[in-house]
Amino acid sequence: MRLSDAADAYARELSDVRRLSPATVRAYSADLRDLLAVIGDRELADVDLEHLREWLWVATRRGDARSTLARRTAAVRGFFAWARQTERIGADPSLRLVAPRRGRPLPKVATAPAMAAVLRDAEVRADGGDALALRDAALVELLYASALRVSELCGADVDDIDRDRRTVRVVGKGRKERVVPYGTPAARALDAYLARGRPALAARGSGTPALFVGARGARLGARSAYDVVARVVAPAVGQSVGPHTLRHSAATHLLDGGADLRTVQEMLGHASLGTTQIYTHVSAERLAAAYRLAHPRA
Repeated sequence: MRLSDAADAYARELSDVRRLSPATVRAYSADLRDLLAVIGDRELADVDLEHLREWLWVATRRGDARSTLARRTAAVRGFFAWARQTERIGADPSLRLVAPRRGRPLPKVATAPAMAAVLRDAEVRADGGDALALRDAALVELLYASALRVSELCGADVDDIDRDRRTVRVVGKGRKERVVPYGTPAARALDAYLARGRPALAARGSGTPALFVGARGARLGARSAYDVVARVVAPAVGQSVGPHTLRHSAATHLLDGGADLRTVQEMLGHASLGTTQIYTHVSAERLAAAYRLAHPRA
C-alpha cells in the first residue's frame, strides 16, 4: 500500500469512524501531506525511522515552530499506530520518534516600580469616594497582594475575607481550597471598598454574597475583572495585561524579595513545584539583563 493511499484511508477513519471534527481531520491530513512531500510517495511498509527523522529535520530547518513539530509528530505517531493495528504494516517506525520539547514562554511581568505607580494611582482615584473606583483599587490590590487567579477572585465571597488575620480563603483548581495572606495596603483598600464601595454597588442588585460586584450589583465576572485590570494597569505598565499578569508579577517579586520556592508554590496553589519554577527563570532573566547593562565586563 502506498503512503498516499494509507493517508487517505486514515483520513476516512478519523472522519467516519472516530467522528473527529473536519478541522482536526484537515490538520492531520496536512501533516501527512507534508511527510509525503519530504520523503516521497513510497510503500507504507518501507517507511522507517530515518525517513521520519529526516522529515522533522527538514521542518526544523524550514523554521517550523516547536509546537508545530510536536503536533506533527503526534499526528504521525497516530497514523502509524493505526496502520499497525489494522495490519497494514508489521512494525511501527514512529515508536522511537522523539518530539521536540515545546518551549515555554516566560510570563509577562510588571516591574515593582510600575506596580507601585499603578496602585498609587488607583488609590488616588478611590479617594474621591466613587464606588467603582473603590472596587477597582481593592480588586487590583488583592490580585497583586495575594497572587490570585481571576476565577478565585471572582468566586470569593465577603465571608471569605478574614480582616483580622488579613487572609482570604479561595477555591482553586481541582476545587482545592487554600488561605492566602494579603498586606497592609490591600487591607486598607479592601476596608474602604467594603465600607463605602460595595454597599452602594450591591444595593443595585438583588443581593449577592460575592466579594466583588459589578455596576448592576451582581457578582463580578471574569471578563469584567479583565477589563478592570486592563483599564487600571495597562497605562502604567505599557503592555496588554490581564489579571494573570498581576499573579505572575506577584510571584516573581516574592522570589526577588527572598521568598523560598515552596512558599510561593503554596501561595499560588500549584500542585507541582515544577509549575512554580517558571518564576525562577523570570528572575534569572531579569538578573541577566541587569548584569548585561551594568557590569563593565558583561
